[in-house]
Amino acid sequence: MDFGNFILNYLLQMAATLGVIFLFGKIIALCNGAFYRNLGRHGRAVCYATGFIGTPVHEASHALMCLLFGHRITEIKFFQLNSSDGTLGYVHHAYNPRNLYQKAGCFFIGVAPVLVGALILAGLLYLLLPDLFSGVSAEIAAVDFAEDVGASFGHIWQAFVLMFSYIVTWQWWVFLLIGSFIALHMTLSKEDVKGALSGIVAYLFIFLVVDVVLALVDAGLLSSFTGGVAACGVFLLFFFCIFLIIALILLGISFIYRAVARRRDAR
Repeated sequence: MDFGNFILNYLLQMAATLGVIFLFGKIIALCNGAFYRNLGRHGRAVCYATGFIGTPVHEASHALMCLLFGHRITEIKFFQLNSSDGTLGYVHHAYNPRNLYQKAGCFFIGVAPVLVGALILAGLLYLLLPDLFSGVSAEIAAVDFAEDVGASFGHIWQAFVLMFSYIVTWQWWVFLLIGSFIALHMTLSKEDVKGALSGIVAYLFIFLVVDVVLALVDAGLLSSFTGGVAACGVFLLFFFCIFLIIALILLGISFIYRAVARRRDAR
């Protein structure tokens, strides 16, 4: 077994999954936090107004991962108003900490709003603009950083160009509106992050074991597996970037609102 190649494949897998998820999760969280702060006293009202879509999606994603990883849901609230601590929704769950699969599931349950949010965004694109979805999918499928980094970035760029070429259609604006509601409630809470971190060791261990087995059987299998993981990472990266663009647009609007509000108050 080529140890250097093994380590490289493992690191690439982690970068395509953990790196992408936590990096964009953090950036979007910072954008959302600044957005609500800029709205001042109206921030809570906007949070409630967008939460009737965003919060159920957030909580349902946690619940879905609970079911997939065998966790028992003990209590769930998809959306609630005027709670004592301001919490709009939550999912309480229980699991067997000695079960490696369930333990690894803690990671996926914690980051579920980010993962499922990207899948929902892809589903919306497919339903509203199937031709655009096909074109974007073709560009993403052509990405192969191992073969040609420059060409790969070119395909990602073309996917974005194609994405915004549909801006004149009403479906694109519906996509943007629903995407905004989801993006504003993708922020991972402290409990979400804590839960995800509690399962990260099991997540790393499972990938390590799979990689060792594949490398011992055939180095080509390990490379193919890494390619598949990287393809999933590119898919997530593209739709995370769409969410990031939405978050930045909303952030820009909030700064304009804050500037106008301050100028009005100064009079």
